[in-house]
Amino acid sequence: MSVEALGAVRQARGATRSEQPGASGDAARIAGEPALSGDRSRRARLATLGLAALLLATFLAALGTGPAFLSPGKVAAILAAGPKGQVASLADTVIVWQIRLPRVLLCALVGASLALVGAMMQGLFRNPLADPGLIGVSSGAAFAAVATIVLSGGALAPFAALFGLYALPVAAFGGGLAATLVIYRVGTRAGRSSVALILLAGIALGAFAAAGTGFLVYLSDDNQLRDLTFWSLGGLGGATWGKLWAALPMMGAALIAAPFLARGLNGIVLGEAEAYHLGIRVQRLKRLTILTVALATGAAVAVSGTIGFVGIVVPHLLRLGFGPDHRTLLPNAALGGAILLLLADMVARTLVAPAELPIGILTAAIGAPVFLWILLRRRGLAGF
Repeated sequence: MSVEALGAVRQARGATRSEQPGASGDAARIAGEPALSGDRSRRARLATLGLAALLLATFLAALGTGPAFLSPGKVAAILAAGPKGQVASLADTVIVWQIRLPRVLLCALVGASLALVGAMMQGLFRNPLADPGLIGVSSGAAFAAVATIVLSGGALAPFAALFGLYALPVAAFGGGLAATLVIYRVGTRAGRSSVALILLAGIALGAFAAAGTGFLVYLSDDNQLRDLTFWSLGGLGGATWGKLWAALPMMGAALIAAPFLARGLNGIVLGEAEAYHLGIRVQRLKRLTILTVALATGAAVAVSGTIGFVGIVVPHLLRLGFGPDHRTLLPNAALGGAILLLLADMVARTLVAPAELPIGILTAAIGAPVFLWILLRRRGLAGF
């Protein structure tokens, strides 16, 4: 961070021109100021338009992909005519509106949420390798979801009866939120949070939640074990309108809240002390960010199982290409995550047709090499 850039940050009072550690020397341009050499903010805004157009094309392609192929034009006509339209055969209309549309919408929503919370965690912890799984949020959500699946006919029967269709996402959100609150409490002393303590507490709690999940798997019967196995691999094969409506309020709230945290995340990249002097309420920002992450992660885990690497790969690649300004990084990450998961779901539905490959396997196969490249790149930048 140059002296000129830091001065501009303080003058703008929260609209920061910051960069992640290890990034190149260019900084995000503040709106209304002349472009600087190496500035990537204009490219980032153009990328938002490009990603939005690509998401629309991917969305139409995903609706047409499957055993019964439908052209994008036909899919668009069916959507425009509504669920009772007469522009196509009854079978094609049912396929689009009742089978594929809820799955594609849920897939895009999950992908957007996972990439968004990944970008937020990376900004909060000032680490491009951060992920919701890093602080135990995913593990806590998974433990609560598995408990609901295994014990819904026993100890948790009243809970399952009370919430019905919403039992699984509510339980996953509660598990993720509980894990987040415990970690935040452990990592906070005298009103100030320590990133190092939060990370260590997250590792410990994640291991504990994994042990509890393993015990519940041991208690499950054959049918539950099969469901848990496929759920743990990640997938959207059981997507319905009911699941979409159950998860939408939580993930939608996180997607709406995230842009309001962008300026604060820009400031905290400079450091907590610097962000405080810029007028950012650091502790409040941490609480809101962690709550948003828990909200989106819990709902995503509940409806899709464990899908890894989306939250690491998408934000990191966008940050490399278009800069670290969270005002454009967060919406671009949401768009990129939705596109990536839609493409992975299309491959999952066609690669081993008529069977279906768990989507978590594909994201791991794509994300693991990219993650290794990120590590090697950072090693080269560190000079060892």
